[in-house]
Amino acid sequence: MRNYSIKDLEQLSGIKAHTLRIWEQRYNLLTPKRTDTNIRYYDDADLRLILNVALLNENGFKISKIAKLSPDEISQEVINLTERSFMYDDQIHALTIAMVEFDEARFDKIISTNILKIGFELTMINVIYPFLSKIGILWQTGSIHPGQEHFISNLIRQKLIVAIDGQVSATNNKKFLLYLPQGELHEISLLFSCYILKSNGYQVIYLGQNTPEEDLNAVYQVHKPDYLLTVLTTSPNSEDLQDYLTSLGEKFKESVVLVSGYQVIGKALKLPPNIHVMHYLKDIKDYLQTKAHVA
Repeated sequence: MRNYSIKDLEQLSGIKAHTLRIWEQRYNLLTPKRTDTNIRYYDDADLRLILNVALLNENGFKISKIAKLSPDEISQEVINLTERSFMYDDQIHALTIAMVEFDEARFDKIISTNILKIGFELTMINVIYPFLSKIGILWQTGSIHPGQEHFISNLIRQKLIVAIDGQVSATNNKKFLLYLPQGELHEISLLFSCYILKSNGYQVIYLGQNTPEEDLNAVYQVHKPDYLLTVLTTSPNSEDLQDYLTSLGEKFKESVVLVSGYQVIGKALKLPPNIHVMHYLKDIKDYLQTKAHVA
């Protein structure tokens, strides 16, 4: 069990701390606990409650009505709401609740319903990626702990692998080699790129996360791919990035190298002529349509 400050509740729910205090005083919605040194804190049950309350309130439920419901009744109203609403913000909020509660069944239902409604690709772009961005902010501010982030990331990873496995054999002769450099473990964007490429009929050699340099070189020499694609989120670090990209362009100069990720987007870098920065991986489809088929 974890303790939360009112600022944590604000970060996770989107409800201002001032408003939470008013709800607490006027409707007895929350009952803060106190440490031995008399510091106020909230527990997991309080967090789950306020996340559910926030979602209902954002969708027109008056706080005076919500306050009269039991926690179970509030949860049921949230389930009913997310099943009939396809507002992306509502789905992202519902995923946040599933993450906090470590509720795999709820996560699976939310994602599966969205996939049926709008398809896998749009679910990734409009629901999963904004949700991951929210998780990143919450993690940086300490509002969620690493276990919650790992739990939800692995569930998303599983969905991606299943979606990739469902793609038909390649029909395009262009070949892509996908990898993450040594030390890079953030694989979701690379998996999504793999899905987009395979769903568009391209050949994909997928090496995945934390690929040793010698393995990358060996596979490249054997398969001579038309394109390399990588996502640099944490590795290499900023000090080594320019040298890494320069070396990448020279070493694989017979191929086009597509690079994305936090480490390169918006940075002032001197790129070799064969390296192209993808600002958003969803744009890879446009790139393929305008460049890859004539490369």
